[in-house]
Order: sequence, then structure tokens, then C-alpha cells
Amino acid sequence: MSGTLNFAAPTALEYFASLVADDASLSVTEAAVAVGQDDEPRLDTQGVLAQIDALAERLRRRLPADAAPLQTLRLLNTFFFRELGFAGNVNDYHDRRNSYLHEVLKTRRGIPITLAVIYIEIANQLGMQAQGVSFPGHFLVKLRMPRGEVILDPFSGQTLSRDELEDRLAPFRRRFGLTGDNEVPLGLYLQAAEPRDIVARLLRNLKEIHRRVGDRPRLAAVMQRLVTLLPQAWDERRDLALVLGELGRLEAASDSLQQYLLQRPGAEDADRMQQQLASWQARIARATGRAR
Repeated sequence: MSGTLNFAAPTALEYFASLVADDASLSVTEAAVAVGQDDEPRLDTQGVLAQIDALAERLRRRLPADAAPLQTLRLLNTFFFRELGFAGNVNDYHDRRNSYLHEVLKTRRGIPITLAVIYIEIANQLGMQAQGVSFPGHFLVKLRMPRGEVILDPFSGQTLSRDELEDRLAPFRRRFGLTGDNEVPLGLYLQAAEPRDIVARLLRNLKEIHRRVGDRPRLAAVMQRLVTLLPQAWDERRDLALVLGELGRLEAASDSLQQYLLQRPGAEDADRMQQQLASWQARIARATGRAR
């Protein structure tokens, strides 16, 4: 007797979890594309990746075989920012669609981090050494060139000088008292971001967007991704619990909050969270009693 085994397709969150399980194999581009499944559950992530590959191949076919790195960079910038028209969405910066790579590919408008992810992917496919930089307030791109590093603003396409970077950093330094003897060298702010940190920054941007407009279902979805990406980020787990509680998903909320309290028993909000947990558990008990 023979039979056919039917395996259920992974959920969007399970797929994302598989992408971010290991640092060595974490693809920022694929993980960033997968985030769009919260908006379009049937999104073909491999199809979106193929679109980016096709853009890189279009430019690769134009490059002279002996193109110098600086020539490649100039051609890439012309192709990306002028021909394709990628740019920052200055008219609706906080639109959630600016955070979804499949939407940015369609509209050619995005925020610094999504524009950077696409730019870096194309650059690296051309053999360049491009990395993301979690600069305060604005994600940047760093390219290693034979004569030094080039820092690019993916929102505007502008190459930034040291003086321009210092000017951008000045308000951040003043706000946090990082001036005078406490001043940190510019170079430390230009370190390449780790892949996991890039995905986290993208998700936290979305978290703030959904929170601002009160979209709790989308907020819960993006926070579940954050907890999956950063399992030791206990504050994120607490925040997820509170949103799940607001959505009436009390058992999941209780489980998440219990994990937070187990790991952070001395947290400033521990007493308040214990009270919240007790309230949820009482409601669960009453509901269970009625069901019987």
C-alpha cells in the first residue's frame, strides 16, 4: 500500500524564522523581502529577488570588462538613481509600503534602509564591496574602494564628505551629550552594520509606523518577527505581549509576558507587568470556566 505524504507549507513567520536562524547564512535581502508577506501573504519572495537579480544583470551587461571600481560606481549610481529613478519618498515618508521591498521596486520610492538594501544587493552582485551603515537617524551605504571608502546616502543618491557627515552627526552628539571629552570619533559611527541589526532596524521602523497609526494586527505581526529575529530582546517580548493582550489573544500574551518576567525579574515595570499577567490569567480562567 502506498500513499502520498502532504506537508503543509511553512507560514510566513516560519519562513522568516528559517531565514534568520543562523548568522552565517542570513540574507538581508531575502529577509527584508519576506517582511512584505505581512502585507501580502501570497507574495512571491523568490520572484521579488529575481527582479533585483534582473536589474543587476541589466547593468552587468553594460559594464566594460575592464571597468575600474570608480567607473563601476559611477555607472551604478547613474543606473540606480537616474535611469531607474530610485529615490526617497519625501511626500509620504511614513507610508508602511516604503518598508516593503516589493513595493519599493514597483514605485521606486522608499526610505533609506529599503533603498540601501536594494542598492547594496545590486552593487555586490557587480563585484563591489558595499555594506550598510546604521548611522544615527539615517541609514547609509559604505563602499570600499581602492583609495578609501565612499559613503552614500541612498535616500538622495548623494556622496557624503567627512564634513557633511560631521554636520549630520552634530545634533545627535548634542542631544546625548557626546561632545567635548565625551565625543566619539566619526569612524565609529560608520562601522558596517551586521545583517541581523539591519533587519532589526527595518522591523523597528515598521513597528513605529504601525504604532503611530494604531494598526494593532500589523503591529503584532512585525513584533512577532522582531522576537523571532532577536530572541534575547526581552523588552520586545514584553511589548509583543501587551499588543497581543489588546487584541484579546490572552493566552499568547500571557506566555510572552511570563517569559519576560522570568528573564527580567528586577525590571522597573516588573510589578506592573505581574499585575497585568494576573489580570489576563483571571480572564482566561473565567472564559475557560464558562466554556465548560
